[in-house]
Amino acid sequence: MITCDAAVVGAGPYGLSAAAHLRAANGLDIRVFGQPMSFWERHMPKWMLLRSPLAGSHLSDPQGALTLEAYRAASGNEITAPLPLCRFIDYGRWFQSQAVPDTDRRKIERIEKNGNGFQLTVEDGEVWQARRVIIAAGVEPFASKPEEFKHVPRELASHSCDHCDLGRFAEKRVVVIGAGQSALESAALLHEAGADVEVLVRAPFVRWLWRRKWFHTFKPVARMLYAPADVGQAGLSQLVARPHLFRRIPRSVQDRWGKRAIRPAGAAWLNPRCQPIRITTSRVVTSAVPQGDKLFLTLNDGTERSVDHALLATGFRVDIAHYPFLSKPLLKSIETINGHPKLKNGFESSVPGLHFLGAPAAWSFGPLMRFVAGADFASRNLTRGILGRVKSITAQK
Repeated sequence: MITCDAAVVGAGPYGLSAAAHLRAANGLDIRVFGQPMSFWERHMPKWMLLRSPLAGSHLSDPQGALTLEAYRAASGNEITAPLPLCRFIDYGRWFQSQAVPDTDRRKIERIEKNGNGFQLTVEDGEVWQARRVIIAAGVEPFASKPEEFKHVPRELASHSCDHCDLGRFAEKRVVVIGAGQSALESAALLHEAGADVEVLVRAPFVRWLWRRKWFHTFKPVARMLYAPADVGQAGLSQLVARPHLFRRIPRSVQDRWGKRAIRPAGAAWLNPRCQPIRITTSRVVTSAVPQGDKLFLTLNDGTERSVDHALLATGFRVDIAHYPFLSKPLLKSIETINGHPKLKNGFESSVPGLHFLGAPAAWSFGPLMRFVAGADFASRNLTRGILGRVKSITAQK
């Protein structure tokens, strides 16, 4: 059995950032498992642009040296805003090559509690023993589908994260369900690929960000109202960017403000691309019936649609029970609330030595954990929780 101090499961922005911080702290033996940036490459449309500003799109290392600007200087690749998905993926892999060059690209099949630590079984049967495990496995298992579509075959209805190339729907009639960035940008990409698209929105209107543009562009006002990550509305953005403060407010207020900070909306730069697209508001699908190679939809106003495909941009609902690698006994021992692990400082769960980063940490640390921008706070807090306030080796030289 091979041993390590800590195993990081997942090689996306959170997993890579956490490993960078832990490795620099005092030279612990840290192992990272997973394909670097694989979710972004395999489950996001390849012509997508990131909604997050550049300031909220950096991965995190202790000295803040491996930024987008450093990547641009090293690679010669241009950095533009909004940031293209392909450039972000390439940046993430450059970060990995600098901070965690020995990432193990194999998948973890099973994690079990084992004495004072954990036993991890790799996909090829190899077994590791780790004193701590940091779960940074992303949101793919949490893809949420409306009840009306759960019986519909994937050929006729699929989640937006099931596709990296929407060009396959060229000349097809597609209905997109949702009102957030994923729904609206998917609709734009489908339209630009030659599909006949309609977007169905539950709300009576579509929200667009930066409706009061001068709030963002007039710097004295922008700095006061919005944190650099720009998650949440004016004022709320500053609180969301400070998870230690956010988690101290009453739970009922956290829940209300947390939902408000991430309510569905589209980026202002996307609005012109959606102008040619039919967007129908105040509508939900009440039934979805396959009919041969078509999908027959009935809406809440009694109208009907016959489409080639329904693309469900209906978000992600965290439930760590959907992580297939957590053994049942281990899962049962984790205290959860609405599918989220209840975490203390250091992002540690009720099982000592087991930590969760990213979206599963949002109940405990607020909505910033659903965004790349949260990786810096999470990595620093995790490292302090495990090692205390230890200066990095680099900083001590």
